[in-house]
Amino acid sequence: MIKVNVNDKLAHLKNTPFLLNDKDIQWVEETLVSMNLHEKVGQLFCPIGSSDKKEDLETFIENYHPGGIMYRPNTGANIQETHRLLQELSPVPLLISANLEAGGNGIATDGTYFGKQMQVAATENEEMAYKLGMVAGREGRAAGCNWAFAPIVDIDMNYRNPITNVRTFGSDPKRVADMAKAFMKGIHESGLAASVKHFPGDGVDDRDQHLLPSVNTLSTEEWDQSFGMVYQEMINSGTKSIMAGHIMLPEYSRSLLPGIEDEHIKPATLAPELLNGLLRGKLGFNGLIVTDASPMLGFTVSERREFAVPKAIASGCDMFLFNRNIKEDYEYMMKGIETGILSLERVDEAVTRILALKASLGLHVQKEQGTLVSGEEELAVLQCEEHKVWARECADQSVTLVKDTQKLLPISADKYKRVRLYVLGDQEGGLKESGSVTQPFVDSLKNAGFQVELYNDNQVNFQELFMSVNEFKDKYDLVIYVANLETASNQTTVRINWQQPLNANAPWFVRDIPTLFISVANPYHLQDVPMVKTYINAYSSNEFVVEAVVDKILGKSEFKGKSPVDPFCGKWDTRL
Repeated sequence: MIKVNVNDKLAHLKNTPFLLNDKDIQWVEETLVSMNLHEKVGQLFCPIGSSDKKEDLETFIENYHPGGIMYRPNTGANIQETHRLLQELSPVPLLISANLEAGGNGIATDGTYFGKQMQVAATENEEMAYKLGMVAGREGRAAGCNWAFAPIVDIDMNYRNPITNVRTFGSDPKRVADMAKAFMKGIHESGLAASVKHFPGDGVDDRDQHLLPSVNTLSTEEWDQSFGMVYQEMINSGTKSIMAGHIMLPEYSRSLLPGIEDEHIKPATLAPELLNGLLRGKLGFNGLIVTDASPMLGFTVSERREFAVPKAIASGCDMFLFNRNIKEDYEYMMKGIETGILSLERVDEAVTRILALKASLGLHVQKEQGTLVSGEEELAVLQCEEHKVWARECADQSVTLVKDTQKLLPISADKYKRVRLYVLGDQEGGLKESGSVTQPFVDSLKNAGFQVELYNDNQVNFQELFMSVNEFKDKYDLVIYVANLETASNQTTVRINWQQPLNANAPWFVRDIPTLFISVANPYHLQDVPMVKTYINAYSSNEFVVEAVVDKILGKSEFKGKSPVDPFCGKWDTRL
């Protein structure tokens, strides 16, 4: 029997993006050989973490042998301790992931909310994208993460898309590629692996893949010149992993599989022609492919789950993200192997890439040294002064004056003493990154000498509802709207819905009282308030943005941001 040299068999692991040496490759091979089938199948899963109790985690690791895990954000101290316990319990080091899209707050609630990607893009300064990556990476690493589900390289081509929006670097493919590469450089220098998402590209459809399989309708030529260019740039720059979305790319599926019937076109997570033919073949990606979250409707409605679970790996994904029920999904994966949907050879190939990603991060060495998770003292980096200074610089460079056709700015308390403030979509709690911006705006305006009356969104004032124009003008000199209507998973639109009855909080007075509109979450509100003559986009709802906006409307600082998208939504009246 001829013995195959390990280095020959796994030679591709020496190439980009893993760049493993012989010793690393030996660890990958020996670890793979030491695993039984159940342990290999466990490596394919990156479930969502729920418990932080040692007994629960011991049972979970023993039963499923996961290759990775992801927890929702918690305080830095709590999440670090959970990650440390997990790594101590797992014989093979875990990939510990987080959505580090906007800063360290993606895993630590007391981490720095640096800013959304579109805010960074509005600076037109790639150094800011690099700093975002550094903040996210440093703080994520301190909390015990080693895998960032970022950057997002979707292109916000459709302003109606309810999920891409400010999470993207905008609508220009070149800016997206340049910013994403700078972000990834910061992530990689922090010791984490980046996972670029969401292949083959979101932002064309006006629907959310959390709710259905969305469609990228571009022709093959259009895709090559936009999303294809971006992915090629990221691959050439060494991205270690790519997240496949529940997004169909029909024109490429038809091109790669001539004669395919429409009902057989699948989202990328279940489309071997896109994963193997396009991503690995044409674009030459050698790294790890992970599915997007598998409980999303874009995945669950595309195929019976019993078949979809093993098909995702058989189609070319190496890792399976989250579960509806981990026990059932694990059984489905095993059954898929038994029935021939998923081959043992393909399992070995996927697990090899998972182990190679771990080796490329040095997790096997860190496991031996006991340094997989930093000490508690490293949590001092969360919201450290340097990171706050960078975030403040980003806010200053990004706030964008979209229009001021009434020549309102700058404002002063001498001219506009009495201010009515409306804040939209700012309820405390929920999934907001930084909570409410109401009080910071109220306090900042009062400190500048304004008398501020805050509109109560929770109760309709019927006396005011029928107030005369002159009465309203006698009470207020200026009206300011602040909209904090964030994008969120599983919502179909990001639009302004005025208070009922009779649109009680809508700007009916805009022709009679100077009105200013500030959006801190969505750059496309002019479609709903074209009548407002002074409009500002700020992209993120953190403290640094509030500070920068107030300085700029008071004339203490100039507006420097450049819109990364068309804030006028292609409508002529929004420019007036």
